Order: sequence, then C-alpha cells, then structure tokens
Amino acid sequence: MDKWQNQSSSGVGPIESVKDRTLSAAHSARALRPSVNQNNTIESQMSRQRVRKAVFPVGGLGTRFLPATKAMPKEMLPIVDKPLIQYAVEEAAAAGIEQMIFVTGRNKRSIEDHFDRAPELEQQLDASRKLDLLAALMSATPKGVNFVYVRQPEPLGLGHAVLCAQPVVGDEPFAVILADDLIDANPGVTAQLVQTYEEHGTSVLAVENVPLADTSKYGIVATNVLNALEERVTGMVEKPKPEEAPSTLAVVGRYVLRPEIFDELIRTERGRGGEIQLTDAIARRVQAGEVIARRFAGTRFDCGSKEGFLAANLAYGRKAGLVD
Repeated sequence: MDKWQNQSSSGVGPIESVKDRTLSAAHSARALRPSVNQNNTIESQMSRQRVRKAVFPVGGLGTRFLPATKAMPKEMLPIVDKPLIQYAVEEAAAAGIEQMIFVTGRNKRSIEDHFDRAPELEQQLDASRKLDLLAALMSATPKGVNFVYVRQPEPLGLGHAVLCAQPVVGDEPFAVILADDLIDANPGVTAQLVQTYEEHGTSVLAVENVPLADTSKYGIVATNVLNALEERVTGMVEKPKPEEAPSTLAVVGRYVLRPEIFDELIRTERGRGGEIQLTDAIARRVQAGEVIARRFAGTRFDCGSKEGFLAANLAYGRKAGLVD
C-alpha cells in the first residue's frame, strides 16, 4: 500500500511547504499542457490524457456530527452497512479511476485500515463458511486500483487539500470526490463528468438546481447553455445571497479538473478562516473558457448534515429491502 506523507517541518504551515514542492514542477510542466482556444477546443500535439486519478479530501474534522466523530472520521459513518467513503471509492472505480488519493488528517487511520486487507478476519469468515460476509468484506477494495495517502497537516480548506495532492497527481487531469455528497446514480456522477471531459477536454463541475433561498450554501455558477446536460461556465460566485445569485445552479461535490488548477491554487490567497478555496481557483479558469457545468442525473444526499445522513440511510435501506 503506497503512502506519501506531506509534512511541513517549519512553523510557516503546510501551504508554504506544498508550494515549495509544486512551484517548479508546475512551471516546467506548463509548456507541455494542452491549451484551450477561443472556440474551446484542445490544442496539443499530445493525445488527451485519460482521467486515472481521484482525490478524496478526508481531512475535515466533522464537527457537525460530534460526539460521534470525536474518534471516528465522518467519512466512516455508515449508510446501511457501508461507510460513506466506500461509496465514493466504488463510484470512482466504476468511472475507470485507477489511483485513489486520500488527503487525510489526524485520527483518520481507520480509513486506511478499511481499504487494507484483514487476513485474520478473512480466514475466520472462510473457515466458518460465511461466504456472503467474506465477499462483502473483500468488496471494500475494488480490483485494479491502488491507494495513496497524503497527510494534510491542518484543515485549511478544500483548495488546500487538493493542492496537497499535487505531488501525486502530477500533470494529469483528475477527479475530486467529496464523500459527504452521496449521489445515487447509474452511471455514477464521476463517470458522467469523465464523459464530458473526454468530449470537451475541459474541467467539469457537477451542478444541480437548488432553491433560491439556499444559494448562500453553495458555489453558484452563471452559464451559457450548450445542450440539455452541459453548460459553459461564464461566472462563479461562492455562497451568494439569494438576491445576488447569478442563477440557482449549485456546484456539488464532484469535479474533474485539468492540472492547471494547481497553478491557480498556488496563487490563491487565503480567505476567511485562513482557508484556500477551490472555488476561487476554478473561477480564474473560467476566464480561459475552460470550465463546463454538467447537470448530472441522480439523487444527491447531503450526508454532511444530519438530515441528509438520515435521509440517505432511509433511501438506501428501502433499496435493500430493509425499510418499508
């Protein structure tokens, strides 16, 4: 099992240490990257890279679920009989992702353990002929994928978590999956975004309409319609008041991003609470005509809230025949 420890030895903090490691790589790679012209087509002498890697930011503290998350990661909270993070990994694997990159923090070791082998338990289940349980246990780790763990020394926003993954992602397009957003969809939302990326070669955001009163909870995009599912993003505002929102199209926890986003994150100043916001970095790529919003097909549960977590358990319990 691969591990990549990203630690800062100075008192400056993790942002500076990540910058030191990523600036030269980002600058030297820039000339090799495909560009997007005014007609939004990819210009490159090399073939478009496949989306092979996904970043899972799992370093958050999960304060909304205290005391349950005092010693257990919120991503390990179960929906029926599987933790949230397993649903996210299964969605990524179904989209063809081969490398799962977890940006972790303190008290997150159980995530690593969950995706590791448990030989003693496997042997016990096999010996007792509990083969259904053995199959369920083995299914936690999809075949053909590997796992990398990057330490985020302190939670400084989603943008910082993504930046911590840069040494592992390198100069490739990649997905970002937030396990808090559990989305019941077939095909999965990440596969839907990868489809749009493969067609257009741009960064892709999963979006859905939200009530106007809720725009202050989300990043909201302004768009020009391309077709029934896709829209060119022309503007992006983080958590606007309803009267200031450019639309009701909200960005949810699924992204496919081109590697140029790392350059933007390096230049992004810390905002409120000292955090680096991914939305701020994406907004600057909008100016290059590089971002498309995809209206995904599926039902989303905000499992970062208690209401959404309970709703997800009821819905998935019904699918499993456990709830009338």
